[in-house]
Amino acid sequence: MKKVYMAIFIALLGCSSCSKDNDDSAPEPPGTETVELSMVDKSATAETKALYARLWDIQQTGFMFGHHDDLFYGRKWYDVSGNSDTKEVCGDYPAVFSVDFAEIMDDRCEENEANAVRKRCILEARRRGEVIIACCHLNNPLTGGDSWDNSSAEVVRGILEDGSAVQAKFKTWLDRLATFAGELKDDQGKPIPVIFRPFHEHTQTWSWWGKSCTTEAEFIGLWKFTVNYLRDTKGIHQFVYAISPQMDSVKREEDFLFRWPGDEYVDFIGMDCYHGLNPATFSSNLKTISELSKKKKKPCGVTETGVEGFTDKDYWSKQILTPATGRKVSMIVMWRNKFVGGNESDMHYFSVFKGHASEADFIKFHANELTFFSSDLPDMYQMPENVEVN
Repeated sequence: MKKVYMAIFIALLGCSSCSKDNDDSAPEPPGTETVELSMVDKSATAETKALYARLWDIQQTGFMFGHHDDLFYGRKWYDVSGNSDTKEVCGDYPAVFSVDFAEIMDDRCEENEANAVRKRCILEARRRGEVIIACCHLNNPLTGGDSWDNSSAEVVRGILEDGSAVQAKFKTWLDRLATFAGELKDDQGKPIPVIFRPFHEHTQTWSWWGKSCTTEAEFIGLWKFTVNYLRDTKGIHQFVYAISPQMDSVKREEDFLFRWPGDEYVDFIGMDCYHGLNPATFSSNLKTISELSKKKKKPCGVTETGVEGFTDKDYWSKQILTPATGRKVSMIVMWRNKFVGGNESDMHYFSVFKGHASEADFIKFHANELTFFSSDLPDMYQMPENVEVN
């Protein structure tokens, strides 16, 4: 089922309404002029270039719904192949599967059974034609603390110092990621493309790579070092490189470009937007990121969002769909639903699940012409018409 393309077809026939919900604010049909995009990795695989083009193409007509760790666990289940809190509510998987690569890379990797689950989930998502996006809550390679350990301003400085012990350790972590990426193959044996967003929320102070621990030059140096090592040294050509500042309040274009590594080092403009129940803030930031995307000719999207423990019955229509209408973003990805077993008092969830108050609204959200779920996707790994990537 291709809801958006059907809507465009109807619009071209002169129908006054192109939404199942009679939403007269649906986007205009895409034009026929060829758009030329440029990627960080000029040697990216054909499937990776196609995914990149599709990200641009899809945001002209709607946005993909995504959910972090949706295939890995849910509020009441853990590691069950085929399960999904999203699917249990609407009968469809998210279009975007978000996952964390940190435990694949850092010193938690040894005998970590969860990494086999991560791999299985990625393979299953790709088999259905879904999009994979990965963050990295990496431990602190200098202190041994977690990613929230911002006790030292020497971490990134050490990574960038040739021959240092910290650089050697960090390279080992990147080596592990390269090995894991090399094992991600589709059913035809081709590398599976991944939207890779390292050092997310770098605009905040909480992380060892954030603004309290690094200078602008150090953060940019870390970003370039990571891209150069994976792309040029390790020969990984299946990554779309995404940056994702945290934009919780109303932000301007210059805020999105805080410590920007350069157009030649960024493919995808993301944002982590934890704005609470404030759709006006969300709408404003969606407008800003859409405009920046158009200006730089780079696809964009919301790489994390949600409200922890929300109970609003109309959350999806009022807090997500309405602010996103008329904006051009390729995806909106909700943060995770923690596995809590029978502990209903634990409210760490950011998306819908069976029994949640917003179930009915989410079903309408799924049916809306603007939202792409798994079954709505075109072939994300075949180049669309009217988009070229170099």
